[in-house]
Amino acid sequence: MTMSPERLSAGPSASPRAQALGGNALAAAAMITWSAGFPAAEVLLQTWPPVMLLAARLVLAASGILLLWTVREGVQTVLRAPWRKGLMIGICGFGLSAFLLIQAQVLTNAVTAALICSAAPVIGGVIEMLQGQRRLGVRFALGAVATVIGGVIATSSLSGAELGLGAAAAAGAITLYTWASSAAVRELPDLSPSGRSAVTICGGLILASVLTAGTAVLGGEWLPSAPVDGYQLQMLLIFGLVSVMLSQLLWLSSVERLGVALASFHTNLAPFYVMILMLFLGESWEWPQAIGAAVVGLGVIVAQDKRPKLAEPVSGSQV
Repeated sequence: MTMSPERLSAGPSASPRAQALGGNALAAAAMITWSAGFPAAEVLLQTWPPVMLLAARLVLAASGILLLWTVREGVQTVLRAPWRKGLMIGICGFGLSAFLLIQAQVLTNAVTAALICSAAPVIGGVIEMLQGQRRLGVRFALGAVATVIGGVIATSSLSGAELGLGAAAAAGAITLYTWASSAAVRELPDLSPSGRSAVTICGGLILASVLTAGTAVLGGEWLPSAPVDGYQLQMLLIFGLVSVMLSQLLWLSSVERLGVALASFHTNLAPFYVMILMLFLGESWEWPQAIGAAVVGLGVIVAQDKRPKLAEPVSGSQV
């Protein structure tokens, strides 16, 4: 029997071990679906301008998640949701993050953009420490160090200019995404993962619409440079429904269980998934990137600190 993300993100009555196992499973699934967007973007960016691609992606994601949320919980639940707060998190966090991530991929490549996003655990840890939810443990610190070292190894073959601008965009993207993930769970506690995903994705769509309209008014490139064929439509469905809608739903369910810091360590495995998917598109295997991804992947194991978060002083293991 298939378990929905809401079902998996069991409430307080679930044991700490069950919470952690379910949270890690959700985070892994979120990263696999999120990673599918990188090779899809490699195809679409050949003819699609970034702003229009972002808008099309979020139109699909917002339509899908709104429909799912309405069917599951009813129209009244949707109408009573804290839309203003959710839209602001979506605009400032998820929307701007998605735009910067596309720009990072334009400046570098799919695997490199995913690898730079491995800074998420460090950012997530800092956010939780600032919120008083976590102390800096030895295992968590070692996992964060592995993330940095692996990222350096994986990006060592890039030129300074290529890495500089692309890294800045990716770092900004993952910082905003990590903050928004924490804010969505913290500021929208009464919404289900479907509801949180819906209101924040809609916020991202508002930003994407403004960027696209502004580009068109200023005379910039905003329409695809070639006719959209069936293959591009398939990639667009993956880019919108799988890599945003489904991934966001799984991800916020995981953050609810693990906290943003531990859930973020699963971003270290995203480069593995991206490299495997890129092989199907004819890309070559890059050993520096593979070794770097292996090093940062160890952070998922090392950083699973068995000490509880400060908010749960008597709970059990997080793994």
